[in-house]
Amino acid sequence: MTKKSERYIPLVVSVGQVAIFPYYILWLKQASLTFTLFTWLFAAFSFTAALGYRVFQSRKSTVKSYIPSVYMGMGVIYITAGFIRNSFEFLPYIALLLQVSLGFLQGYHHAWHIEQKAFRLHAIHHYLLVGTIMVALSFVKILSPVTFITVFGAVLFSCGIWLTFQMKVLES
Repeated sequence: MTKKSERYIPLVVSVGQVAIFPYYILWLKQASLTFTLFTWLFAAFSFTAALGYRVFQSRKSTVKSYIPSVYMGMGVIYITAGFIRNSFEFLPYIALLLQVSLGFLQGYHHAWHIEQKAFRLHAIHHYLLVGTIMVALSFVKILSPVTFITVFGAVLFSCGIWLTFQMKVLES
């Protein structure tokens, strides 16, 4: 990865995940139908995030090649959540699949991100950016939460494609 990509894309991903997560929680609450199922879905997310973190720790040597795929995978999950409508009976099962996939990918990304050189600087900027974004998003009332989820998914997917392209250019 180039230095700019190494510095800014992980920050965009981590800040975006925190800023979009409240909207994703609203979507998940509607998809889960009951509070009990909602909590079980978050338990599945947490357990698979721990698994993703552990998988990264065991495979550090090949990690850079997977990060664009992790971004694209998270993007596809958010885009899928944005396009699903709450009108069919299989929605809780789809939500479970999305939670497990998103948890694994976020755990993997977090384990990778904390080992990057720019992580300490990102930690400070992360809190400032999330606060600013959340205040700004609170004033936007004409867009539904699904719109934010879908747009963020597209941003993540684009970051993955950009990094894949950058890695191909550097290999040449």
